[in-house]
Amino acid sequence: MKVIQQENLTPRQIVEELDKYIIGQKEAKRSVAIALRNRWRRLKSDPDIRDEIIPNNILMIGPTGVGKTEIARRLAKLAGAPFIKVEASKFTEVGYVGRDVESMIRDLTDLAVNMVKEEMQERVKEKAAKIVEEKILDILIPPVRSKSKSTSSSGQNEVGFNADKASDAELNERTRERFREKLKNGELEDRNIEIQVSSSRTPMMQVFGPQGMEEMGMNLQDMLGNLSKGGKKTKRSLPIHEAREVLIEQESEKLIDHEAAVQEAIERVHNQGIVFIDEIDKVASDSSSNGKGGGSADVSRQGVQRDLLPIVEGSTVNTKHGIVKTDHILFIGSGAFHVSKPSDLIPELQGRFPIRVELNSLTEEDFFNILTQPKNALTKQYQAMLESEGVKVEFSEGAVKEIAKIAAEVNQEVENIGARRLHTILSSLLEELLFAVPDDIGSGDITIDESYVHKQLDGLVKNKDLSHYIL
Repeated sequence: MKVIQQENLTPRQIVEELDKYIIGQKEAKRSVAIALRNRWRRLKSDPDIRDEIIPNNILMIGPTGVGKTEIARRLAKLAGAPFIKVEASKFTEVGYVGRDVESMIRDLTDLAVNMVKEEMQERVKEKAAKIVEEKILDILIPPVRSKSKSTSSSGQNEVGFNADKASDAELNERTRERFREKLKNGELEDRNIEIQVSSSRTPMMQVFGPQGMEEMGMNLQDMLGNLSKGGKKTKRSLPIHEAREVLIEQESEKLIDHEAAVQEAIERVHNQGIVFIDEIDKVASDSSSNGKGGGSADVSRQGVQRDLLPIVEGSTVNTKHGIVKTDHILFIGSGAFHVSKPSDLIPELQGRFPIRVELNSLTEEDFFNILTQPKNALTKQYQAMLESEGVKVEFSEGAVKEIAKIAAEVNQEVENIGARRLHTILSSLLEELLFAVPDDIGSGDITIDESYVHKQLDGLVKNKDLSHYIL
């Protein structure tokens, strides 16, 4: 069995990487770090027992906006693993109109195939670039048809180059060399050339219905797409710098081994795939409503749970790329569980998520850290956007503390939506500034201090007119 190479990160290093983007939630980070390291351990273990080692699926419990999805997404990026996020509430029981749960594995496989193909294309890009350079030269200076050997070699024995005596082929080759130099020096980047591109318009089709029908719809779409491939090509006039990108993509596509890409992708899904099932609490039946006429909705929810069970336990799913086994895919369930409880899931499904992690609500201190520490902090995002217009914005420590305080207050008084509250507060705080740039403020340095925060937000907070904050 081929062991897929991945960055050899220890659990502590994984947590350190997650800390760069996610504040707090140490327990959740530890759990996912161990789960990721265990996959590497399994691949390195004795082949006799390797297939018996099953992943410990994780159930994250906590209010919205505390980092559940972000932890899973960053983890997958860190591992370079095929990752897909799905909402449990989007699925329906087999026999109803809608998406069946197997579609998540089909989507994950499609994503893995694209990921592997992109990696392969990246590896052959240098070779493709050389082919494309010749193609562009052929368009700029079409090559001369080869004539008799005597004509083409007539001037080879002479010292120096005489344009009057040179053959057409020699003149053509010298011209091509001059243009090749110009291409390398970037002198022809804005010159328009006409290239042939494959038509990307393929018939779109999505079939919803009983189990298997959706896959049939995907196969029909592929068949219709394949019929149009190779046959229909269109001509486009593009600047050389754009045409080069299009041509390199086409040539890279031709150079890779598509069959090997599919096999590697399926192998990755088997051993490294991560499925994040969000809103899993929405398919749990509320225990308090039992016997109160919950009826059909509860039946439907339990049907989705029963369909999820074999996928999470380990089964085979037919995809257009081949059969995919789900035995070693890591499933991470997530839900707020405000109305229902984890114990409201059917017992078999509960047993398939042995690791329970409760994520804490964010405090005022957490909000301050979220606004200052991560690489992608909201304050840094707004600074980067305004800097593109020539306006340099700085946030004082007092201002950030005040924003964090307001976010905590509003979450407590209206509804706790976690870190997402910061998006609405910052957009209200900076609305006037964002509108004034660049018409009224063309450039310069601006400091957002505590007094500016009070000026912009105090009216809303004091009047309890908090409807502006509700997303």
